Amino acid sequence: VQLQASGGGLVQAGGSLRLSCAASGSISSLMYMGWYRQAPGKQRELVARITSVGSLNYADSVKGRFTISRDNARNAVYLQMNSLKPEDTAAYYCNAAKFAGAVRYDYWGQGTQVTVSS
Repeated sequence: VQLQASGGGLVQAGGSLRLSCAASGSISSLMYMGWYRQAPGKQRELVARITSVGSLNYADSVKGRFTISRDNARNAVYLQMNSLKPEDTAAYYCNAAKFAGAVRYDYWGQGTQVTVSS
């Protein structure tokens, strides 16, 4: 599975961006699809995740502002980001994961930079 992320950019605080992640193959069998982010000097952290049956997880810092969705027909996952804050500034990475028994396989897209100015 190859993932291609897009949609990052520069936005003022309070603004919105929509990130897209296109997969090279079918995503229907992928257990998790999600977005992580990494700011300079910080560890990569989970932002939002959606399972194959539509269960959602969000980082506390983005709850109520970000919405993740997936479109199995288009092999894509999206992250709608509203009310952006300067602390949301980071490189955002698309992630997909599947399991073969107890073994987890992760796939990563290239990062897309999100910069929020105050």
